[in-house]
Amino acid sequence: MAPVSDTSAMIAGMNPERMPGRWAFRTIAAEDLAVLLPDALAVFREAEGISALVPANTEEAAMAQITLKVFSSLEGIGLTAAVSTVLAEAGIACNVIAATLHDHIFVPEDRADEAIALLKARAAEEVA
Repeated sequence: MAPVSDTSAMIAGMNPERMPGRWAFRTIAAEDLAVLLPDALAVFREAEGISALVPANTEEAAMAQITLKVFSSLEGIGLTAAVSTVLAEAGIACNVIAATLHDHIFVPEDRADEAIALLKARAAEEVA
């Protein structure tokens, strides 16, 4: 399957799906990385420390993962903007991780179903 780079096609085909798990972003020390790495969904090294996306504990505000099932090109333009605009207009915070095959949107767990409904509606608008 070839990656999709056309903006309208990416938006129309985003097909958002909630993935299992409850996630939290944390800044960790380098010496803690080996302990957290087996359960981490993502890790990014920043100048100030290491950011890790790890399973949320019961005390943390959890994020839900929504995967956009469209095979979006890393060179495609507009998908992230469309997603973040729709969610921002609804007051839903989002954090986006673009991987090789798909984009992954992390939203507050208690708003995940609403976010999916909004993204599906936006995709349907693109088709119409």
